[in-house]
Amino acid sequence: MRTVRILGDAAEEAIEAAAWYEQQRPGLGTDFFSAFDAAVDLLEQQLVPLTRCPGRAGAAGARRVILKRFPYDIVIVEHAAELIVIAVAHQSRRPGYWRERLSP
Repeated sequence: MRTVRILGDAAEEAIEAAAWYEQQRPGLGTDFFSAFDAAVDLLEQQLVPLTRCPGRAGAAGARRVILKRFPYDIVIVEHAAELIVIAVAHQSRRPGYWRERLSP
């Protein structure tokens, strides 16, 4: 089992996305969190493939997991025995805004 650490900025992004979905339809924000939690559980158990992010971010080690049902990527970097979630990024808004988080 692998440790997954979620940066504060990434946690805030997940909360904001869930709040937006909840405003659109009651219960949808909960569904977003459920999808996020399920993805993190799979990451901990090493049961989900990590796809390399495109461009320089991928070359710098950024990987992603696509959330089921929602147009969001969980952006991850690997450090020793842990995975660090650096962003919960919408797939078509502000591409690459999280790249500055790649540097420790």
